[in-house]
Amino acid sequence: MSRQHPLSVRRQGRRDFLKAGSVLAAGLAAGGAFPLRADAPAIGQSPGTRKMAALLRQIWEQSDWKADPNKPAERVGYYRTLLRGTLSPEQEFAVRLELGKELLRSGESDQALQTFESLAQSCRERGIRLPPAVDRDLQHSIAIAYLRLGEQENCASMHGQKSCIFPIHGSGIHSRTRGAEGARRAFTALLEQDPHDETSRWLLNIACMQLGQYPQGVPARWLITEERFQSEYDIGDFLDVAPQAGVASVGHAGGVILEDFDRDGYLDLMISSSFPTEQLRYFHNNADGTFTERTREAGLIGETGGLNIVQGDYNNDGYPDVLVLRGGWLGRFGNYPMSLLRNNGNGTFDDVTEAAGLLSMHPTQTAAWADYDNDGWLDLFVGVESTPGNPHRSQLFHNNGDGTFTEVAVPNGMDDLGFVKGVAWGDFNNDGLPDLYVSVMDGSNRLFRNDGPRDAKNPRLDQWKFTEIGREAGVTEPLSSFATWFFDYDNDGWPDIFVAGYSADSMDDVADFEIGYPSHCEQPRLYHNNRDGTFTDVTKEVRLNRAVLPMGAGFGDLNNDGWLDIYLGTGEPPYECLIPNRMFLNHEGRAFLDVTTSGGFGHLQKGHGIAFGDIENNGNEDVFEVMGGQLPGDTYQCVLYRNPGHGNHWITLDLEGVRTNRAAFGARIAVTFRDQDVQRHVYRTVGYGSSFGGNPLRQHIGIGRAERVERVEIFWPVSRTTQVFTDLPIGRIFRIREGASKAAAVSLRTFAFDTIPMEKDSMGMQH
Repeated sequence: MSRQHPLSVRRQGRRDFLKAGSVLAAGLAAGGAFPLRADAPAIGQSPGTRKMAALLRQIWEQSDWKADPNKPAERVGYYRTLLRGTLSPEQEFAVRLELGKELLRSGESDQALQTFESLAQSCRERGIRLPPAVDRDLQHSIAIAYLRLGEQENCASMHGQKSCIFPIHGSGIHSRTRGAEGARRAFTALLEQDPHDETSRWLLNIACMQLGQYPQGVPARWLITEERFQSEYDIGDFLDVAPQAGVASVGHAGGVILEDFDRDGYLDLMISSSFPTEQLRYFHNNADGTFTERTREAGLIGETGGLNIVQGDYNNDGYPDVLVLRGGWLGRFGNYPMSLLRNNGNGTFDDVTEAAGLLSMHPTQTAAWADYDNDGWLDLFVGVESTPGNPHRSQLFHNNGDGTFTEVAVPNGMDDLGFVKGVAWGDFNNDGLPDLYVSVMDGSNRLFRNDGPRDAKNPRLDQWKFTEIGREAGVTEPLSSFATWFFDYDNDGWPDIFVAGYSADSMDDVADFEIGYPSHCEQPRLYHNNRDGTFTDVTKEVRLNRAVLPMGAGFGDLNNDGWLDIYLGTGEPPYECLIPNRMFLNHEGRAFLDVTTSGGFGHLQKGHGIAFGDIENNGNEDVFEVMGGQLPGDTYQCVLYRNPGHGNHWITLDLEGVRTNRAAFGARIAVTFRDQDVQRHVYRTVGYGSSFGGNPLRQHIGIGRAERVERVEIFWPVSRTTQVFTDLPIGRIFRIREGASKAAAVSLRTFAFDTIPMEKDSMGMQH
């Protein structure tokens, strides 16, 4: 049975992050201002970007440092000021303990550790017996400070190819050992006091791995056996090549888009960070195994913050635009604007948020594009985070076709949805109109069926009929959920729904799950489309009831077998929440096999935005993941897992709409081929993507061992026409225009990432 301990992660999860200034709020803080440490961002090149940069900085500067969870450094200074005054012994203890915690949140692990240990030493010397709960809180803080120090001194500053990859071994073993050694001592002491402290047991095993002393160095009664970590299939080692490729960007939790932004045929990267003053970054693909950062040249300086980013071509010019979403999880400190970045097609972006009519202040991290009324222009739904004490309304923006939008959520009944964490459009009933699934934290999920205009003869954008059928369709759970998407996991031609669960009673509960004990952690749901307007929960049947606390999430085809696989980035804000990210291989639509450790995907750092894409143009989808947490001190390098290849074949289709929106959102693809004498069908829909990760819009389709593609059918939702192409050669990229009689083959350079590890010192803390 899981039990709560002083630093537990409860059902509120990340909202506890907002309690960082609780001691000050309780009355220890005096009035008056305290100096802010935010540095002024450089100014962007376009008027819209300059205006947005100034607004973002203004919001940051005006937030209350006493309670804003993003400003522990300011509180550190305040506590140090208090300690120079006259305090009672009880007040001094409370201030020093809170000072240590704020130092730890700031990333000053060494100073935090000195503060905690000095406090413990002082209590021993004075003969002070702390209450058991307070003493355990202090000892646990010491253990976490050691653990975090070890990560910073090794995985971050001496980053290697296997750093923080679970189970830790080889080059992932720490060479600077004081952090892991201290963590081992501290967690051992905590377990001696309480043998049922499962969090300490889990972290003790990790500390021993960091020291290269697993399993032999773990006392038998606390050992977690290696059998727990074995993969169910050997997918081959996906090496992290981010440093060699020049994209080991260091930051906090954020989003990613893997997309051909300049339409040269090669996939570029855009990466965001949730920390309000951290720069959005743009990397151009050099088509030689490396990227060059072009953030400044792109005119993006000053575009800061953003827990998530999503792409879409809102103005139908053929160049993918970007929506930056800000303020997620921050509650009343999250009233930041989103940004619409227009892609000018020349390597630059302009912030057109205000001009487009999208300027508003709401905490959000989720939005999705779709042409809900099939007028040929992409519309936008934005899910916001509303709580009783901080109410906000979700937004549905109709594209006016002239660069502006009109907000129509209220008249269409799609505004009052609660604490929304994920949204996804998908045509679940195959009627040509995109429907909307909404993932809600602490509430029932919603499925809005798109029934078209209320008056078909006189359609009005504010009189559209969206019918909420979540309960009727059987897709309301989990009641605490996060990332979501539509995809056809079993290739039957009907979109299914995946939605990640996101809650735990305590960190002990998370550790119980990893150890193999009964756990109360919320688990994901996979809903199979029954083709009659209802869904069946098949999570246990396909063995996906095995992942806890997924945040970032994405899907793609690792081995080109035509079946879509799933990667889940995991974690919670507390430093002790070190749990492996998990990869699941789709076995012919019947089961998802855990291939985490065989592929080297089990990163222990917190995983966020995830994107699958064939970066090398060699027919294999690589995986990019944004790493890092939400605490100001919890930064980490992004990772790029290079696909080693598996010998299967593929075809890639890059669609362009004419009557349908130009980016082809909603266009359905059916590919027919014969794989080892068995006729097969694979189905994809353009624009179906994870609510927390941006795959390219061009569709990479694995076809197993097939030597040719017999038939490609493309259904265009606006013209309601179907294009058919036969006998397309394999291993090629084709651009297909709506209504065209031929598929145009694209010739692109194939290249390879360097897989030879760089020197550790040159891999650490790249900026």
